[in-house]
Amino acid sequence: MKEKLIIVKIGGAIIENDARLAGFLDAFVELHGKKLLVHGGGKIAKQLASSLGIETRMVEGRRITDDQMIDVVVMTYAGLINKKLVALLSAKGIKSIGLTGADGNSIKAHKRPIKNGLDFGWVGDIETVNSNFLSMLIAENLVPVMAPLTHNETGRLLNTNADTIASEIAIALTQQFEVSLNFIFDHKGVMKNINDPDSLLRSIDKSNYEVLKKEKAITNGMIPKIENALRTIEEGVSKVRILNTSALLQSQNPDFNEYTTIH
Repeated sequence: MKEKLIIVKIGGAIIENDARLAGFLDAFVELHGKKLLVHGGGKIAKQLASSLGIETRMVEGRRITDDQMIDVVVMTYAGLINKKLVALLSAKGIKSIGLTGADGNSIKAHKRPIKNGLDFGWVGDIETVNSNFLSMLIAENLVPVMAPLTHNETGRLLNTNADTIASEIAIALTQQFEVSLNFIFDHKGVMKNINDPDSLLRSIDKSNYEVLKKEKAITNGMIPKIENALRTIEEGVSKVRILNTSALLQSQNPDFNEYTTIH
């Protein structure tokens, strides 16, 4: 029987708010069993770029990572955010290790190809995850804290979507663990009506997802998140949840369901 592993992904909305971050870390520390944390931080990278006089260019909601911006995201993700999280976890008695995809050759990628004349710059699409390296760290009771950076065969660091990193790590580690993947969200989960707190969609599978999409109950940035989650289930991840911080610890109780489960 495989040991259980909980993977949690957080974004900049939590990281940049000290009170919310403290609340999340309190819950994360209390989770039973092996853990791995993936973080984003695009808003913080944008703020740092602005303070340095570097323009942030976006196309279809995605960042263009040019020569200047890749330096900013490396400083922000691998430095400022990652080490802050490691230090805060250490203060709570958790032995963690901050990593990018270059460390231990943990996540290899290639530069996203130019498509229809659109070049996203130094953005990486994942090729492989070194699950043996990550599982070795986890076996030593270390908590990997993954920054959203990968690397290619020439040693170039690449900006990579944090949701994708969390999903690909989850899939790779199914070889060694029974993996649950948790995306921390601002709301209780996926809401049919964002303005109605009682419209939580507690369960989404392939069939009702298509219906919800046609009804436009699921739109915009939530679409790639759910499609990513559905794919991870197909690839062997045992559970995928979209939930808020207050539900994270309670989600270990089988009778609690105030969140969205992807099947």
